[in-house]
Amino acid sequence: MTAITLIRPPTVATANSYSVPITPPLGLAYVAASLEAAGHQVTIIDAVGEAPLHREATCHPRLVAHGLSIEDIVRRVDPCTRGIGVSAMFSQEWPHTEQLILALHRRLPQVPIFLGGEHATAAWDYVLGTCPAVSFCVLGEGEQTAIEVAEHLADQRSLSSVAGVACRDARGTPMRTAERPRVRQPSTLPRPAWHLVPLPAYLDGGFGHGVDRGRSMPILATRGCPYQCAFCSSPTMWTTRYFLRDVTNVVDEIEEYVRRYHVTNIDFYDLTAIVKRRWILAFCAELERRALNITWQLPSGTRTEALDREVLGALYRTGCRNITYAPESGSPATLERIRKRISLAGIVRSIRDAKRVGISLKCNLIIGFPDETRRDAWRTVLLAWRLACLGADDVPLYLFSPYPGSSLFAELRRRGVIGRLDNDYFASLGCFMDLTTGSGYCRAVGPRELNFYRFIGMAGAYLLGYLSRPWRILRTIRNVCTGRSQTVIEQRLCDALKRRLAPPAAEPEPVPQPCTPAV
Repeated sequence: MTAITLIRPPTVATANSYSVPITPPLGLAYVAASLEAAGHQVTIIDAVGEAPLHREATCHPRLVAHGLSIEDIVRRVDPCTRGIGVSAMFSQEWPHTEQLILALHRRLPQVPIFLGGEHATAAWDYVLGTCPAVSFCVLGEGEQTAIEVAEHLADQRSLSSVAGVACRDARGTPMRTAERPRVRQPSTLPRPAWHLVPLPAYLDGGFGHGVDRGRSMPILATRGCPYQCAFCSSPTMWTTRYFLRDVTNVVDEIEEYVRRYHVTNIDFYDLTAIVKRRWILAFCAELERRALNITWQLPSGTRTEALDREVLGALYRTGCRNITYAPESGSPATLERIRKRISLAGIVRSIRDAKRVGISLKCNLIIGFPDETRRDAWRTVLLAWRLACLGADDVPLYLFSPYPGSSLFAELRRRGVIGRLDNDYFASLGCFMDLTTGSGYCRAVGPRELNFYRFIGMAGAYLLGYLSRPWRILRTIRNVCTGRSQTVIEQRLCDALKRRLAPPAAEPEPVPQPCTPAV
């Protein structure tokens, strides 16, 4: 048995970000469950769940951390642990996460620290080349790799024999071991180890990935995405293999959460939840059969090809109340360049059908891609206004951010547009949810002009949405005053109010004492 500590660092966003996601650490809970099933002792320190409303400055002037302070996290680590695993999901969080790693290493220099997650997978060579405190990185799916890492930490196998990690060779040069095959049957994985996470903070606080519809739990019904969008790092993290869980297995998990945690809503964290029409109809039929009386939502951007009137009707009947579509751009030329293989006409039809059955919709759009023109950007702004007129409740326009692991990032590196990676670059990735900063990767349109397009696109969309449906104004006022939300914009307003009214941070817990040697 190996004692391992898994850490979910604070969420990091720009100081003026209009959205700061406070979500349960689903990936870390999956890894912990696999380790426990293999007989290892696991502790999770969830910096976000322990202090979801606490804010503090970071080492970078543009970034703010949300969660426990670095000092509080370090205090909570048991000195007897054999290894410390740190989740590194989003690249804009790296400056603060690196400071946490350095603080952990200063306190426990003899304990190996390893990283996992999207950032660790996409930028392992940078991490290992610039942060000596990191011993190695776990690449891609971490469940099986973590078990073999635990065996390595117990001196039962060499690290070079563990597939799916990046480490340093004898000369200190970053290198990868053999690639680990994908998990082909995700239904066989142990359920997330939620008993190690401060779930009441999320359930009682109304936090989650989607709109606050009560006590919400996250779930994954699928793994991976079969598409290859040029701006997305998913192909690096997951490859393009797409695997679905068994319908009964998914609904069994939902039923367990309803029974054990009195859950009223399920948030699906899937990259692309709806691809196979037959699967989603079977899922809806099983939900209907069990009559669980819940709501559920798809807060990540999903495909629309299978979302016709019949499917959307089945979704609504079984409790689906919020869906996020991801058209990304209103320009056919841009869609072709970013390899977003969708039909704008099909999305419009699906939106009309979704609004007829009563589902709230968010439609994600992006401007500022490297080869976009002003005409391309205006086409996206006009699409935003059109979608609002069709009834889409939320139409955010994000600025393009070149994420490590995406093919556009690699292309910009080849061109020399992205030079030396540093904290300023990582902090700049937070511009997508910050209306006060710009994106400088579009050759034809400057940052200020892009910000202008974003502002008029979003302002116009929300104005058209509310003016064409005046009853929404009263609904939003009522929901914000009562702490409820039915749309993402209402959720953002409620979250902002919640943070403003947050109480002072609690006193830190005492520092664990060093291990007592056996006598």
